[in-house]
Amino acid sequence: MPQKDAAEDHDLGLVHDLKVIAAMADRRSTLRLFAGVGTAALLGGCGSDSSGSSSGTVTTTATPTPTPTPTPTATATTTPTGACLVDPTETAGPYPADGTNTSSGSTSNVLTASGVVRSDIRSSFLNGSTTTASGVALKLTLTVVNVNAACAPLAGYLVYLWHCDAQGRYSLYDMSSESWLRGALVTDANGQVTFTTIFPGCYAGRFPHMHFEVFSSAAVATGGRYASLTSQLAMPTAACSAIYSGSALYSSSVANYSRVSTASDNVFGDNTTAQIAQQTPTLTGSAAEGYVGTAIIGLAR
Repeated sequence: MPQKDAAEDHDLGLVHDLKVIAAMADRRSTLRLFAGVGTAALLGGCGSDSSGSSSGTVTTTATPTPTPTPTPTATATTTPTGACLVDPTETAGPYPADGTNTSSGSTSNVLTASGVVRSDIRSSFLNGSTTTASGVALKLTLTVVNVNAACAPLAGYLVYLWHCDAQGRYSLYDMSSESWLRGALVTDANGQVTFTTIFPGCYAGRFPHMHFEVFSSAAVATGGRYASLTSQLAMPTAACSAIYSGSALYSSSVANYSRVSTASDNVFGDNTTAQIAQQTPTLTGSAAEGYVGTAIIGLAR
């Protein structure tokens, strides 16, 4: 699908969003917004992540009728205790939509699109679509810390999170007209952001995962090449087993998941045990009620 050559009036980018929000709210409400406890919506597409530069191939697939999924009400927080390490750099994969490759959807760079700053990433926000991703709800708090300063929290950093939907599809690529399961937030004074999303499916050739990029500020978050870190989260095995066997939405994940592990995965396979432990979120909850999770992201500042 052809890319837009110029931004629409409403598509003025991340820095514009932040200036508008700051002008409309007092300091307390602005901090509360960027703290990341939110509710909005999204979905995603499928494919191997062995390359960070290949373009996605559009497949025409009927979008299932969204069904309401509960949003976990518990709030999880992670307080660094001095035990952290630098997260390994991982591939952004074929579907980053961060300006580093070509998307077949309405944009190849959501970081410059209005509306990308949001905590609930379950719904599309581009191209006039508000389609919501169906799946087991997950409220995930990420804490960005400085490994060189006793795991002190890093405030003011921007985290961009994206992942596939329950069927293993990525928005803007497999589902070219959708932009769900993508969003960005700025860390608060505790170095934290909280996203409301769904648990990702497992597609052929990859262990279940989420992608993220961390930028030193919102001002530099205009493209993936400016990220301080590009990496991935490995989903916990207990939750994978419970969700994939317990929800019809994830039926295609069952066979795919049975054939992979973090050890055999082409991204996580060369990581140490300690690295995998930090890259794996800690989750509580159930497939029926949804999950609340936390993870630490370590940077060397």
